[in-house]
Amino acid sequence: MNEQEKITIIEGPPPTFELAGDAWLQGLAEGPIPSSIAFCKLRTFNGPELVERCYRAWQQGERIYLEFRTESGLTQEAPIVASRWSEVDDGHVLMLWVRLQDEFIEVELDLDDIDDNLDDLEGFDFDDFDLDEM
Repeated sequence: MNEQEKITIIEGPPPTFELAGDAWLQGLAEGPIPSSIAFCKLRTFNGPELVERCYRAWQQGERIYLEFRTESGLTQEAPIVASRWSEVDDGHVLMLWVRLQDEFIEVELDLDDIDDNLDDLEGFDFDDFDLDEM
């Protein structure tokens, strides 16, 4: 049995994952365990090689994982479902889309936006609002 392919974050803080809402990614999240696709960016000096490692694993029908430490220091793995790289002044940025189980996803709400939207409704007369006209 082959050792599973991994891209390991050796140093630095844990990656910041953002839920990816692109329609083309939803098919990649299907499976027996509820999961979502999340996006993260990582600085690296060898972006093209890391993306090539992903492509080689996928061509061989294998999975490749992102291995990282959580804030609490535990090692975590997430299957990589898509990858790209970009060149910047200090090297490369690796962009990864990974499958995360829903239990590991944290949602951050910006309540300032909600307050701004409520301020827009100030003075609105709800008695004049008729849903039947829509």
